[in-house]
Amino acid sequence: MRVTRPGIVATAAAILASGLVAISSPAHAASNKICSATDLKSAGGMDALVKAAKAEGELNIITVPRDWANYGEAIDIFTKAFDIKINDDNPEGSSAYEIQTIKTVKDPAKQPDAVDIGISVLPDALGIGRKSLFTPYKVATWNDIPSVWKDSTGLWYGDYYGVLAIAYDASLTKAPKSIKELITDPAYKGALALSGDPTASQQALMSLFAFAAANGGSVDNIMPGIDAIKSAKANGNFVSVIGNSANYAAGAYKVSLNWDFNGPGGIASAKTIGKNLRFVMPNDVALQGTPYLQAINAKAPHCAAARLWEEYLYSQKIGKLSTEITAADKKLSGSKLFNLLMGGQNIWRSGAAHPITEAAMVKKKTLIAAPEGFDIPKTAKIVAPDPDQQSTQKAIVITEWPKI
Repeated sequence: MRVTRPGIVATAAAILASGLVAISSPAHAASNKICSATDLKSAGGMDALVKAAKAEGELNIITVPRDWANYGEAIDIFTKAFDIKINDDNPEGSSAYEIQTIKTVKDPAKQPDAVDIGISVLPDALGIGRKSLFTPYKVATWNDIPSVWKDSTGLWYGDYYGVLAIAYDASLTKAPKSIKELITDPAYKGALALSGDPTASQQALMSLFAFAAANGGSVDNIMPGIDAIKSAKANGNFVSVIGNSANYAAGAYKVSLNWDFNGPGGIASAKTIGKNLRFVMPNDVALQGTPYLQAINAKAPHCAAARLWEEYLYSQKIGKLSTEITAADKKLSGSKLFNLLMGGQNIWRSGAAHPITEAAMVKKKTLIAAPEGFDIPKTAKIVAPDPDQQSTQKAIVITEWPKI
């Protein structure tokens, strides 16, 4: 993974320097101590955190598809182990939707407790001149997160990243091998869709970078990607629908660019509706994404559950899956039960994602094997737009995309 210290990431430091503070969050079952806790120690330790989270009994997450990076298993482990109901608002939504929800939802109980967002919406969440939408919290494995992908105070932190693959239905007359051929080859007429609106969806924006790189552009010139989609539309290949699971099930499209970590779960989900979905790593461009980010909402209605969820997602144990948790396990103290579970970082790994603490886990020998079949072809050009490049090029997309 190519990492540089980008301007967008540095924005957090500027915001903190301006004297802004986190918004206080109303507690439900959690104590004020846990609602203001900035790490596990200040939350009273794992036993106290688990007890408080179980008393709350619920966790609100947002735009988290079950087949995205194997999130479904993470949800099942958390729910079964701690008897905490997880409410997932709009699983097919975008990062922009997450931030907008925090800003606009009036009912405190319906606010998300935590978010999983693309870095392109971070400035909107941490804009200078207003309070941060997030509250700081440093998970127990904080030191294993590369410094470039976390705010020094704990307002946000990277969680995992992926590489764009071609997801396609096996009914296509020709199995795709490259990104470029999706634009002009008549085998894909009426079949190509983007995963979202690239002015709001991180995955869709990164897809435009991939199309740009395959058509003479670069991380500093996304226009060839926009022009490629225009050509695909003129050729009849591109269809103006969102490339999500519902539209795929309806047959509205048959091929899109998708993170490799959606492969295992997406293939399994497709089988349940009689679809044969396949993933292939393109042989021309390997678009490597910047990490997605986790953060706790400053208005989180479930203060303890939000912090326990983050602790779980960043845990690194090789342990039990949801189907292996027993009634006897659940009688253990919170810390002992927590340490029995397959860590969230390994759950993402099992879903073909690259967890943010991967390097540290390799050294500790706690990283499980990734699924087979997602190797990058040697012919593929590695493309990795950094956050500054994403921000600059997104401004162009905002202007040009409505003209498609």
